[in-house]
Amino acid sequence: MSSVSDAAKNAPPAGGAPKPGPAVVKVMPQAQQAGLRRRHGRLLLSFAVLVILPLLVTVSYLWIVAEDQYASTTGFTVRREEGGGATDFLGNLGQFTGGSGASDADILYEFIQSQGLVEAIDDQLNLRAIYSVNWEGDPLFSLWPDAPIEDLLWYWQRMVRISYDQGTGLIELRVLAFDPQTAQIIAEAIVAESQKMINALNEAAREDLMRNAVVELDEAVARLRTAREALTQFRTVTQIVDPNADLQGQVGVINNLQQKLAEALIEYDERLQANATDPRLEQLQRTVDIIRARIDQERESIAQQEVASVGKDYPTLLSEYEGLVVDREYAETAYRASLTALDAARAKIARQSRYLAAYVEPTLPQSAEYPKRFVLSSLTALFLVMAWSICALIYYSLRDRR
Repeated sequence: MSSVSDAAKNAPPAGGAPKPGPAVVKVMPQAQQAGLRRRHGRLLLSFAVLVILPLLVTVSYLWIVAEDQYASTTGFTVRREEGGGATDFLGNLGQFTGGSGASDADILYEFIQSQGLVEAIDDQLNLRAIYSVNWEGDPLFSLWPDAPIEDLLWYWQRMVRISYDQGTGLIELRVLAFDPQTAQIIAEAIVAESQKMINALNEAAREDLMRNAVVELDEAVARLRTAREALTQFRTVTQIVDPNADLQGQVGVINNLQQKLAEALIEYDERLQANATDPRLEQLQRTVDIIRARIDQERESIAQQEVASVGKDYPTLLSEYEGLVVDREYAETAYRASLTALDAARAKIARQSRYLAAYVEPTLPQSAEYPKRFVLSSLTALFLVMAWSICALIYYSLRDRR
């Protein structure tokens, strides 16, 4: 019955189109649960091999094998003697003209990292024995016993950390060793050798200063001797001790004539005003003319008079004489300045112009700060993950291109 009724319901009406039925919906099959594939397993395996395993090895070495290292800290700088004298002020002008060269702190900074310092301290303390004591147990942070000087210098730069501020000239050292006392001893040895180097700079500066002062004094003495000999030669040839003294007599005659001329002119004016027809006016006029002529003759004699021994006139000889006198005075002044400079150099040599000022004495460490296990472990993990990520990205980018 139900089937018949259902068929009747679904049957199309008589004489018309069939009645539309409900829409048919296509159902997709249910998605399967996601799971690990073979490529995911290879990725995890590479992460374990390239990251986890090296990190475990590094952490194990740092925490189990690596020996503790102690750091002794010291700080110092190079100080110069401060002076307020005029010679010190003039000497410091060289700093403003660019002639001072590298500073002492720069020299000391390079000296601490030099092979010469390493050899000197190695001769005193046997650095190879100190830093190779843990070679069998901790080869990564130790020095091999038979290391040549080049390798010792490389290892020295690892164990001696230098911090240098060029603005202030302060140098700070952090010396590492496998026990506290050794670290302090090495730091003290570095300070002692640095002081020796500063003393050597002082000695070289003293020698240069004294040598230059003596050379300048010798040159000043030679210049003064030459100037005096030239003046003596002039006097010998001309047979005139001082041309100025010889000319003073002739100049005195001219002065007397000028005085008499002035008196005669005054007398002439008085008589002319008193009596214009006075017969003595003519005689006074002749006297004035005679005096004026004599003055002209004396002046011409001074200008044209020649010294028979040299055949030169007095103005030329006077010019030569004054030039020789100026040369002698300049030589005497330079000689006195050289003597003063020599005395100043001797006084400066008597005291130390440079010295090493330690603002932090070498400390005795109480706890091991190195190696930085947490820092090294974190950095190792970071770089391993970064390297693994880059390699994975490169691999899949190349794989997708196929």
